[in-house]
Amino acid sequence: MKNDFFKYQAQTTPHPLAMEIARAEGSYIYDKSGEKHLDFVAGVSACTLGHCHPRVVSAIKNQTEKYLHVMVYGEYIQDPAVALTKLLAENLPKNLNTTYLVNSGTEAIEGALKLARRATGRTQILYANNAYHGNTMGSMSVMGFEERKNAFKPLIPNCFPVTFNNEADLEKITSETAAIILETIQGGAGFIQPENNYLKKVREKCDETGTLLLLDEIQPGFGRTGELFAFQHFGIVPDILVMGKGMGGGMPIGAFTTSHEVMTLLQDNPKLGHITTFGGNPVIASAALATLQELTETDIIKQTLEKEKLFRKLLNHPLITEVRGRGLMLAAMVETPEIANEVILACKDRGLILFWLLFEGRAIRITPPLTISNDEITEGCNIILEVLNSIQKKTN
Repeated sequence: MKNDFFKYQAQTTPHPLAMEIARAEGSYIYDKSGEKHLDFVAGVSACTLGHCHPRVVSAIKNQTEKYLHVMVYGEYIQDPAVALTKLLAENLPKNLNTTYLVNSGTEAIEGALKLARRATGRTQILYANNAYHGNTMGSMSVMGFEERKNAFKPLIPNCFPVTFNNEADLEKITSETAAIILETIQGGAGFIQPENNYLKKVREKCDETGTLLLLDEIQPGFGRTGELFAFQHFGIVPDILVMGKGMGGGMPIGAFTTSHEVMTLLQDNPKLGHITTFGGNPVIASAALATLQELTETDIIKQTLEKEKLFRKLLNHPLITEVRGRGLMLAAMVETPEIANEVILACKDRGLILFWLLFEGRAIRITPPLTISNDEITEGCNIILEVLNSIQKKTN
């Protein structure tokens, strides 16, 4: 199977980890040799409730016995999609009441950017340096990392960068700006949080200029930071909210949410302003609905902040310079990319799954399932500390 993997399936890097997966359950992934691996990554923040959560699996099975795909998005009334979008509206501020379901986070970004231009009649889009919003052409146009963009240029015109947390750059938001798109917490850049009421100041500037604020919650959304969505920590509300990853409990989905008034602009002039064949797929929507129900009906989100405290208590080591992030969206920072790389690979050999961040080489990603137990947190952190101790001994 490994030979076929490299021969027939497209790769994203020259050196994939290439673990052969047999099954996954809870906080563990099991390979075909029978070894189990404690998962501190959760499919890069996608498996909110762990692997094969019973409520999610049951919802999927129940829906597969009724119907699968029946029609392109938006034509037929399908219970799972309607129930999902209604429950989202019930748990969001009043102006975020209408949701367009798509297949991935990057597709949601595309739809949100189109909607912002349609709603304002403007074309200029601002984005943050070191931002990551996906890898399609539109999403890449607002990616703040030129090295990854250069091979695919020209991209969408009239997109310009600002620096996250830089208040002086807010003067770039003008009456010509359709939207500014920001990650509520920057992911690939190293789990950078807004400081000094930065998002409030962005919100004020957007209100002043008639610019739409788009917040990308593809990674921090669905409870990962201790609120259902991270913007709820900062006392502001976006005009368009983008989500994905953890929304589906391990199934592929994305969405963008705004007011009913704004969303109806995609219905006409032109009709079919945004279309998708498989968006709102009933099986996927059932999984997402079960995930959202579990998050809103239990104290899982509240537990996230207590688990963060445990991580911060345990990850105390001379080679860790700081732990960034919030909730269970954490990055253990070390002095060099070489140390981070050694830790990630050595922990892999000891049965602990860690991962890298896109643009910050000194970061060790720690984004486990929200359902991870305190004992599992302790188990994994002890492995990290053992590896760091061995690295420290070599350098002394």
